[in-house]
Amino acid sequence: MVFVGQLAHKEIDFMAEKDGERIYIQVAYMLTDQNTINREFGNLLSIDDQYPKYVVTMDEISAGSDYKGIRQIHLRDFLMM
Repeated sequence: MVFVGQLAHKEIDFMAEKDGERIYIQVAYMLTDQNTINREFGNLLSIDDQYPKYVVTMDEISAGSDYKGIRQIHLRDFLMM
């Protein structure tokens, strides 16, 4: 099951659940400035659980990196998971 998540006043782009497991996904074309980075990662940092969290982008340089436990992943790689 995939649906749009809501945490207080912050929206999580997608939340998916299957067999009791969950993932959180934020989507941005590119992380071009600090405001965009803060917005995309900040919403996920507000979630206090241990399920995987991803920021999916078209960025080539930072793709595959990790920010405070949140994985930034290129769209192509995310779709191949």
